[in-house]
Amino acid sequence: MISEFFKYQAQTSTHPLAMEVSHASGSYIYDTANKRYLDFVAGVSACPLGHNHPKVVDAIKRQLDKYMHVMVYGEYAQQPAVELTKLIASHLPAPFEKTYLTNSGTEAIEGALKLARRATGRSEFIAAKNAYHGNTMGSMSVMGYEERKQAFRPLIPDVKFIQFNDEADLNLITSKTACVILETIQGGAGFIEPKNNYLAKVRERCDAVGALLILDEIQPGIGRTGKLFGFENYNCIPDIIVSGKGLGGGMPIGAFTASSALMDLLQDKPKLGHITTFGGHPVIAASALATLQEITKTNLMAEALEKEALFKKHLVHPLIAEIRGKGLMLALMLPTPDMVNQLILTAQDHGLILFWLLFEPKAVRITPPLTVSNEEIIEGCQVILRILDDIQTT
Repeated sequence: MISEFFKYQAQTSTHPLAMEVSHASGSYIYDTANKRYLDFVAGVSACPLGHNHPKVVDAIKRQLDKYMHVMVYGEYAQQPAVELTKLIASHLPAPFEKTYLTNSGTEAIEGALKLARRATGRSEFIAAKNAYHGNTMGSMSVMGYEERKQAFRPLIPDVKFIQFNDEADLNLITSKTACVILETIQGGAGFIEPKNNYLAKVRERCDAVGALLILDEIQPGIGRTGKLFGFENYNCIPDIIVSGKGLGGGMPIGAFTASSALMDLLQDKPKLGHITTFGGHPVIAASALATLQEITKTNLMAEALEKEALFKKHLVHPLIAEIRGKGLMLALMLPTPDMVNQLILTAQDHGLILFWLLFEPKAVRITPPLTVSNEEIIEGCQVILRILDDIQTT
């Protein structure tokens, strides 16, 4: 299969990991030689309940027996999507009432940016340096990493960048600004949390000049930081919330949520302000609904903070300079990019899946399923420490 993988499937890098996957269950992925890998990545934060969670699988199968795609998004009332958006609203503060379901996080970012321009009549977007919000042309325009953008210019104009956590840069937010878009915790930049009440200060500045605040919860959302949405940790309520990844429980999804007053602007002037054929797909919505129900009805969110503490207790090593992030959105910071590469590649050989971050070459991603057990955490940490010992002595 590997030869066909390289021949027929378009690649995103010159050296993909190229594991031949046979099946997956819980915290483990199995290759075609039946080797077991403990998964500390969870599909890049997309599988919060692990692999093939029985409640998610059952919800998918039950919906498959009823119907799949029947009509373009927003025209028919389909129970899984209605119940999902209702459940999202029930776990959010006022005025969040309506959710637009999309096929991916990047599409949800596109919709949120369009909504900000429609609501304010302004064109300027302000984003953060080293931000990542997706890879379509609009979301790439608010990516704060020129190396990844240059080959695809020209992109959307009228975008400015501020330094995350730099309060002096907030003066760049003016009456010309349609919105400020930020990741609640910067992901690709190295799992950087807001400090010194930074998000609240951004909120205050947006209110002063009439700009909207969009928070990208695609990665920190859906329980990963100990709260359903990361912003709940940081004394800030945005105007638009964007989610994705973990919301689908392993199925492709995105969503943006706001007040009815904002979301209703997409209905008229012009009509069909944002449209998608497969957004809110009933099978995917059923998967997301089962996922969200399980996360909100159990102790998984509180346990994420306990598991963070367990990781930090066991991952003590001279080569680990820092562990960034919150809950089960963690990044090990090592002295050099080469050490990062050695750890990730050697860990896979030893049956442990780790991964890189987009823009910070000294970071190692640790984003396991929320369902990962304490025993599995300790097992994986021991593998990491043994490899770091070997790296240190070579």
